[in-house]
Amino acid sequence: MSRETPPSDVVRRSLADAAPAVLWLDDPARPAPRDPLPGPTLADLVVVGGGYTGLWTALRAKERDPSRDVVLLEAGECGWQASGRNGGFAAASLTHGFHNGQARWPEELETLDRLGAENLAAIGETVERYALDCAWETTGELDVAVDDHQVEELAATADEMREAGHDVRFLDAGETRALVDSPTYLGGLYDPHGVALVEPARLAWGLRDACLSLGVRIHEQTHVTAVHDDGRLMEVETDRGTVRARHVALATNGFPSLLRRLRLMTVPVYDYVLATEPLTAAQRASLGWQGRQGVGDASNLFHYYRLTRDDRVVWGGYDAVYHYGSRIAPRLEQAGDTHETLARHFLETFPQLEGVRFSHRWAGVIDTCTRFAAFYGTAYAGRAAYALGYTGLGVAATRFGADVMLDLLDDADTERTTLRMVREQPLPFPPEPARSIGINLTRWSLERADARGGRRNLWLRTLDRLGLGFDS
Repeated sequence: MSRETPPSDVVRRSLADAAPAVLWLDDPARPAPRDPLPGPTLADLVVVGGGYTGLWTALRAKERDPSRDVVLLEAGECGWQASGRNGGFAAASLTHGFHNGQARWPEELETLDRLGAENLAAIGETVERYALDCAWETTGELDVAVDDHQVEELAATADEMREAGHDVRFLDAGETRALVDSPTYLGGLYDPHGVALVEPARLAWGLRDACLSLGVRIHEQTHVTAVHDDGRLMEVETDRGTVRARHVALATNGFPSLLRRLRLMTVPVYDYVLATEPLTAAQRASLGWQGRQGVGDASNLFHYYRLTRDDRVVWGGYDAVYHYGSRIAPRLEQAGDTHETLARHFLETFPQLEGVRFSHRWAGVIDTCTRFAAFYGTAYAGRAAYALGYTGLGVAATRFGADVMLDLLDDADTERTTLRMVREQPLPFPPEPARSIGINLTRWSLERADARGGRRNLWLRTLDRLGLGFDS
């Protein structure tokens, strides 16, 4: 691999003007907040959380039954957390990639892949039907090899995926660089159909508008404090009053669950991101990138990146950070060392862009679980449902999760609810301090494997035997 480390002063200059703000949320199209809950009320369904999971649940509930009275409660503003901070990769996979699905649910993978493709297509249809201005592009994705061992791994993956019916191609170094030009690329796997790109915050705001158009009552700045069953109806307590309803859908994802038994099922991991200023025509031409594909490298600690509609490069990933005790706080969103590492890696990947400045730097929380794919379930005798644990691949999968929750609340026997993937749950994380020790040891081991030609140490091999994922 050809990789030249840029001088430290060049890296620092590239970050000098970067605003500590989320590119997608720093948008004049950002809507005004909705009013908080005015007081106690009744509903058929209460959705807790205004990210993708909650918004899709509210929208799908009204599309299924327009007479259903739906209230959505959000502690901040819709799309202000993970749903407005991610890279905007909407993947067809419901299993966090082909290999994770193959390892966990091999007998269901064909069905899961079909349902995932249908789900992704349905999102595109929703964007068109409601005229959502979110720059939805079905670009596909390019996974690139940046080390010798990854070339063979991607070639083998391409063969396996083609045998399973996927339209993918393995590319040599020249073919890969003809799509996107970087001296670090040694090969690639191109999937032209499995990923769409979207402006994430605008997708959330568009779903919010679609919900409102169908009569969903959305109340922002309304913090839910507890959920319980009074024996006849569910009661959702907030700092603005109590909502009583037949059913509750919990969509808080990375934040502590209102169900205590789920508190150890996920952990919040901070993912850090940079965005460049808009590229000039010459800079854009130096990259190629005519297909505007989403790109990710094949390392364990990987980068993901894409172009925006105004030709910025959004560059994220690599240094996922867990904070002891599952801490979430605004001050953790800015990490000078991590953003500097990202900037250095960017300039190593695209040395032809030396001199480009970053305009934004930010972070967001990913809700990670031990099976690396979302899980689902019910509580309170089926009156409450939840979907969480998307582990960074929830932009599209949240719509599927919404449908699963509604199936469960309606006690409907569907193709989704019969899946072992839907019926099973992951192993929980241990309590502290074992949780922090295990997560940080895993991250160190993954970084070490990247540096040693992909060789996994005893800790990673043990996790593999236990079926705990941790392969990306």
